[in-house]
Parts: sequence; structure tokens; C-alpha cells
Amino acid sequence: MTVLRSSRTRLLGISLAYFMVLLDMTVLSVAEPDLAESLRTSISGLQWVTTGYTVAFGALLLSAGAVADRYGADRVFRAGVTVFGVGSLLSSFAPTLSLLVVLRVVLGVAAAACVPASLAMIARLYPIPAERTRAVATWAAISGAAVAAGPIIGGALVDLAGWPAIFLVNVPITVVVLGMTAGPELRCPRGDRRIDWAAQAAACAVLALTTDALVAIGSPLHAVLSGAATVLAGFVFVRLEKRSSAPVLNPVLLRSGEVRAGLLVGGAVNFALNGCLFVIPLLLRQDHGLAAGIVFLPLTLPFALIPPLTGRIVARYGPRPPILVGMVLLTAGGVALSAGALSLGLAVTGLGVALVLPALVTAVVNAAPEGTAGAAGGVLNAARQSGATLGVAAMGSALPLGAAPALLLSAVVCAIALALSRKMYQ
Repeated sequence: MTVLRSSRTRLLGISLAYFMVLLDMTVLSVAEPDLAESLRTSISGLQWVTTGYTVAFGALLLSAGAVADRYGADRVFRAGVTVFGVGSLLSSFAPTLSLLVVLRVVLGVAAAACVPASLAMIARLYPIPAERTRAVATWAAISGAAVAAGPIIGGALVDLAGWPAIFLVNVPITVVVLGMTAGPELRCPRGDRRIDWAAQAAACAVLALTTDALVAIGSPLHAVLSGAATVLAGFVFVRLEKRSSAPVLNPVLLRSGEVRAGLLVGGAVNFALNGCLFVIPLLLRQDHGLAAGIVFLPLTLPFALIPPLTGRIVARYGPRPPILVGMVLLTAGGVALSAGALSLGLAVTGLGVALVLPALVTAVVNAAPEGTAGAAGGVLNAARQSGATLGVAAMGSALPLGAAPALLLSAVVCAIALALSRKMYQ
């Protein structure tokens, strides 16, 4: 009984770390008006506060698993959690936008260290496959609650103490996580897997420069220069990948058309979700703090209610029905939002996300070639975070044209992803 209780405590601590990582992506949305007023920043400045986190998180997820294998998952996990807590504390006292963006990048790096390492620690804690499956489901359920709770928690914290409070909340969570995950049960061995740091840096540069080009759309020269730099960085990345003995992107995995289609869908879903979470609070400036968080309830409630149903549908009918229906709903949700039907659009979008994401993990992992399931999960998470980055950058840059074009962009991206990925199910 003591061992069982200890395992559950460790699992809860690991899950809380991922909860904190995801909470930091959603809690910021309702603080945007207060943050803009306090630091006197524009929409582009707010875009970088959000995308500074997702750029580092998304790009580094590609190699974070290799880092965990090389240096020991438990060491990488605890280092990531510690840096996340310290970075959050410093973020709450950031006096300028530039410093806050830098600290958000640091938080993204720390977040990338936590996620793959946490799965390796769960595998160590639960060596029996059936128990491991249940543990991963618990990890996903606890962490997924962050998406649902983020706007409400963020709104309450902003009302209580302004935007710095959304970062301070991570400090006690960090202390709790480190306490709950201490002990020899989670000690993981070191490996000898090589990491291609040059290719990893090129991958980060491609995502960061693409984001900069989208954010700078209102300044043509800046956008053109960033676009040209993106192409150059992409060329360098491809050359490095071809020569590398330890490529960032597993070529065996990417040869699967079904996996490529799944990555496209995952990126499109987060494009729509995070783009909406960024844009809508800027359109609701009359609603602050908790009031703004309540506005998002139609979007976030499905995250808490629908995933168990999605799991049963996938178990009985496979991942195809919820993914197809979910992508249709995401497209319809974007159209409804662009037409001004806020509550309806948010509810339909939330339902679509809650149907697609749990099924998508199963679809991608099942389609991955033998021996690449772990890599498939890592690449899927990286694709999702890259989609989140591009969604904030693209939809935020379209906002000066009006709310309708900005919100309709999510529907267009989801519709295109659905059309291009249909071969995944044929």
C-alpha cells in the first residue's frame, strides 16, 4: 500500500509539471489587456510574449527526448521544472517587454525539457504496460485540465493582483512538483545518444524567423528580410539534416504519409485554438480578468467533458470518425466566430478540439513505423506547438484588417488541413 501510494504521489507530481507547462500557454490570454497597458506594448509585442514561449517549446521538443535519454530523464525533468519556477518568478517582476520576452523564451526551453522526460519517468515508474497505459491517461487528464482552467485561473489572478500574478502562481507549483518527484524510484539511467546541436539550432531559427516574418507583415521591408532569412535557415536545416547521423526529424517516421497528415492536422488544431485564445481577449477589452475568463467557458468546458467520450469512440470505431468530425467542427467554429457568434463559435471550436486531439495521438502513434512510436509522439507535440506559434503570429497580424478576417483565418487553415489529410483515412 505504501509503495502504491508512493507511485501515485510521484505520478501526480509528474502530471502537475505538465499541468504547469500547459497552464502557462492558456493563462496568459486573459491578461493581455492588462499586460499591454502596464508595459505599454502593441499587438506585435503581445505576440512575442506568447510566441517567445511556443517557439522555444515547439522547436526544442524535437530533440528534448534525446537530451533526456542522454543525460537521464529525471535530471532533465527536475532541471526543467526548477528553471521554469525561477523563470516564472523573474517574469512576474519583468520591468520591460523585451526582458519579459527573453524570460518567456527561457520558460519555453524549460517546458520542452519537462515533457518528454516526464513520459520517460512514467515508463520507469510503471514498467508493466497495462499500468503504464492507465498512468499516461491520468497524466494526460490532469495536464489537459490546464487548458480548461487556464482562462478562469488567469482571470481570477489578474483581478487579484494584475498580470504578474499569472507567473507567480507557478512558483508554489514548482516547489510541490519537486517535492513529490524526489526519491530514487524515478532515477533514470544516462544514455549515449548523440544530439545534433547545429541542426537543432537551425530548426529553432526557422520557426523564430517565420514567426518574425508574420508578426512584421505591417512593415513590408522587415517582413521580406525575415522571409528571406527563413528560406536561408530552412536550406541550412535541410542540409544539416541530410548529413547528420542523429537528425532532429526521424526520416523513417516522416516517410509515412499518414504520419505527415497527422502532423498537419495537429498543427492546424493548435493554430486555431491558440490563435483564438490570443485574438479574442483583444476584442473584449470591456471584459477584464475573471469576466474575460468566463467568456471562454464555452471553449474550455469541452476539454474537461469530452475526452473520455472521445476515448470510447476511438476504442470502438478507431480514430477516423472523431478526427474528421472534429476538423469539420473547427472549420465551422472559425466561420461562426468570424460572423460574430462568439459563444456558439467558441463552443463548436472547443468541441472540435476535444474530439480531434485525443484521437490524433492514437492515429499518429499507430501509423508510425515499428520502433518510432516515441519519436512520433515528440514530433506531433512539436508540430502542435509550431501551429500554436504560427496561429498567434498570423491571426494577430491579421487583426488590424478586422476581427472577421483574423478569426476566419482559423477556419481556412483547418479546412485546408482537412482536405490535404484525407488520405490518412483512405
